[in-house]
Amino acid sequence: MEAAVHEYVAAFSAGSADRVAALFGENATVEDPVGSPLHEGLAAIRAFYEGSMATGAKLTLEGPVRVVADYAVFAFSVHLQWEGGAKRIDVIDSFRFDEGGNVAEMRAFWGPENMHGFT
Repeated sequence: MEAAVHEYVAAFSAGSADRVAALFGENATVEDPVGSPLHEGLAAIRAFYEGSMATGAKLTLEGPVRVVADYAVFAFSVHLQWEGGAKRIDVIDSFRFDEGGNVAEMRAFWGPENMHGFT
């Protein structure tokens, strides 16, 4: 599970929606941020990440990955250039894994107070 988190960060930063989608199970869901509509299934998940990566955003882990039962939880920051300046979003993601070792559910915890440099 920890290796999957490291691959997720590397794949996102490389701009590879295919590599990110490969971590997810066929019927997985992504809720980013929590409270927003779900992206369900691999096609929707890949499209979501493709759009997110279009910003040129890079991810940086902020501390160790926490693993318990079928969950991996990790803090990271998103770094991007937006409207002429450097921006940062502080996020905590949770991955729940299925029995095959694929991500079954991803939830991203962040809100307006975690967005730095935005006006």
